[in-house]
Amino acid sequence: MNKSEGKIHLYTGNGKGKTTAAIGLAIRAAGANKTVYIAQFAKGMHYSELNILRNINGIIIRQFGQDCFIKNKPNQKDIKLAKSGLIEIKKYISNNIINLLILDELCIALYYKLFKLEDLHEIFLQKNKGMEIVITGRYASEELIEIADLVTEMKEIKHYYNNGVFAREGIEY
Repeated sequence: MNKSEGKIHLYTGNGKGKTTAAIGLAIRAAGANKTVYIAQFAKGMHYSELNILRNINGIIIRQFGQDCFIKNKPNQKDIKLAKSGLIEIKKYISNNIINLLILDELCIALYYKLFKLEDLHEIFLQKNKGMEIVITGRYASEELIEIADLVTEMKEIKHYYNNGVFAREGIEY
């Protein structure tokens, strides 16, 4: 196996920490002078990590979602935003300037059928051999698990949300 060959990581499960793990890897890659592109699907609200990530050389972060997370059924704007994200990602990949591509909440976008897994195959095929791809989100399909080289499941054992604690700035958003 070629050491420089990029892998596909999948962080999934109902536990907390999927996006946080991906952001940690983005910071590590940027520290190694790698170029990172983070596409956040189904996310459009302001998260605290945006404050710092937008100021780190080598990290590009874009959101392709509305101000609130999809609750029940996506609307046409959710679908349009997600598809525009795929179009932008393809442009960056074809320019061959990305070392690490993070597709945050991609599993959610697939789960809600904002686009199809087949739409991603083109992206996976166009990537250069050294590009690393990280996919996050709950509800990873068996097909996505099969495609990935590394799969980590975040499993909720106990969560303070269940005791009425709401999302806290700097911790959950």
